Amino acid sequence: MQPVYENLKNKTETGIQYVFCTFSDSYEPLHWHDELEILYYLNGSPDITIDGTTFPLPSRRTVVINSGQVHNTHHHDTASMFLCIHINLNEMEKYIPDIRLYHIDCRPDCIPEDKADEYLELGLLLEKITRLYMQEAPALPLESSGLILQVYAKLIRHFSRKIASEDVYGDERSRQRIRDIISYVEAHYQEPISLDDISGHMGLNKEYFCRFFKKNMGISFLQFLTEVRITNIYHDLLHTDIPISELMEKHGFQNQKLFNRAFKEIYGCPPSHIRKYGPKQAVNFT
Repeated sequence: MQPVYENLKNKTETGIQYVFCTFSDSYEPLHWHDELEILYYLNGSPDITIDGTTFPLPSRRTVVINSGQVHNTHHHDTASMFLCIHINLNEMEKYIPDIRLYHIDCRPDCIPEDKADEYLELGLLLEKITRLYMQEAPALPLESSGLILQVYAKLIRHFSRKIASEDVYGDERSRQRIRDIISYVEAHYQEPISLDDISGHMGLNKEYFCRFFKKNMGISFLQFLTEVRITNIYHDLLHTDIPISELMEKHGFQNQKLFNRAFKEIYGCPPSHIRKYGPKQAVNFT
């Protein structure tokens, strides 16, 4: 499932897309995309998981998610406003032909001391974009694109490492399989899906499929399927009056106990609490 905020607006001819968005308590299942992503939170501190490692992202800090990296976000705050930027690497190849060989290492918990000043400079540039947005600057797309290109150039200069081409292009078959699996789940998550079903659809042995999915996504397929179902139910709890029991069945759950346990593990409260109080009051539920 593609997160709502990743249907980005403000697309430019340079291959840059960006959007400012506000989320209340929410969870986005593991996913990945071809574009490089830059996140900068103005307030709030979500938990972010990248390639199986989970860490908090403090406000006014920058994180980069490389093309193809599996990641998710979990917003715990009543309102998290952030800037999300996507950079199309196909367009960036016009400037640097081997751009895909530059892997960006930029997480707030892993910045070396000798890169602290450069890291702060990234935030200052992203703050400028924020001010332009708040001021409704008439040349916002033009100025923002220029600033984002500066950010990306600094990331390549100070926070990148060049990797072997075979590491980038050699695993494309695995990436395509993951794409196909995610697309299948998006289309069929409301139906019963067994490991035999999905492995057979992919033309793989069930045991191999389980190992392959866990290696590439960091969680089991059944856990991923559960998270997709739960996040769709959460959305419907907030935006419809459909009874919880009907939502559970509508989105593919057959076991009430499993549904309640999985929902509480992700959102920290039972679904009835979300329906009654909404996300704001559910954040601190114990």
